[in-house]
Amino acid sequence: MTNRIALNFEDGVTRFIDAMPQELVADAAYRLGLNIPMDCRDGACGTCKSRCESGTYTLGSYIEDAMTEEEAEAGHVLTCQMRATSDCVLSIPAASSVCKVKVATHEAEMVEVRPLSDSTIAFKVRVLGGDLPYLPGQYVNVQVPGTTQTRSYSFSSMPRDGVVEFLVRNIPGGLMSTYLSGPAAGGDALALTGPIGAFYLREPKRPLLMLAGGTGLAPFLAMLEALERNPTSQPVHMVYGVTRDVDLVEVPRLEAFAASIPGFTFATVVADEASTHERKGYVTQHLPKEALFGGDVDVYLCGPPPMVEAVRSHFETTGVTPASFHFEKFNPSQPAA
Repeated sequence: MTNRIALNFEDGVTRFIDAMPQELVADAAYRLGLNIPMDCRDGACGTCKSRCESGTYTLGSYIEDAMTEEEAEAGHVLTCQMRATSDCVLSIPAASSVCKVKVATHEAEMVEVRPLSDSTIAFKVRVLGGDLPYLPGQYVNVQVPGTTQTRSYSFSSMPRDGVVEFLVRNIPGGLMSTYLSGPAAGGDALALTGPIGAFYLREPKRPLLMLAGGTGLAPFLAMLEALERNPTSQPVHMVYGVTRDVDLVEVPRLEAFAASIPGFTFATVVADEASTHERKGYVTQHLPKEALFGGDVDVYLCGPPPMVEAVRSHFETTGVTPASFHFEKFNPSQPAA
């Protein structure tokens, strides 16, 4: 039985390898043509030092000049001495281009387009050739059918029998929006390039706070699906903020997660003053103190740049410093020229 290992490079490109029992991670990577940093192969130089974000492993022998005891306790590993004993995620401190790793392109076909509201569209595609592995929270570049242009979208589900989902904003005149609202049909050919991104769910070791803005909800839906499959004992709270009532989508799906994931709670917020929603304003106005755990919390944030900056400023103003803070900014694509 093999262990699947995600190698997440410094530039966000992720490639997956399957390591055989007792196989060194470096050997597994090179066997599959991935040139991760390495020099001595004896645990003596530290060139292959990486960080294990999740999973279990054993380490062979190495000297302190290559990796200190403190680094090992913090989750650093030497891939030339590491043998995985479960699926793992490794953060590789080098760009994929330096390691001569090409971003993979996957052929896919449209399965379904589903308008969720006037402002939001969901769509499903089937990856030809089987599941496309990715870390929950990552994205791909999707080639718009009939063009050479691409748009970046976060996965809003984990893969199921080769089918993956996306959640996008409907932008009048937008290239992908025009396609999805018009000629899109089942069987249309698409190309997906990736997975990409350093915004992904790490192994939960403390409470989680998820902050979603608009269609920034998408990566969290994939994360929650992953937590549903592999439950955590840590509490998880989400605050999902939108501009208008019409932008509030996938709430039934969140309610289903609240029923199936122990310790998961969520709140929705609408900024429009004319809204009749029970919570109005911005996400920063609805961060419960109990969900911050005095800073002993891992914060994940995905939304437009003003929201990201507002949250960062809020933490600075209130003096709360999260144990870790992972965020991804997104800008809606402009209408096609």
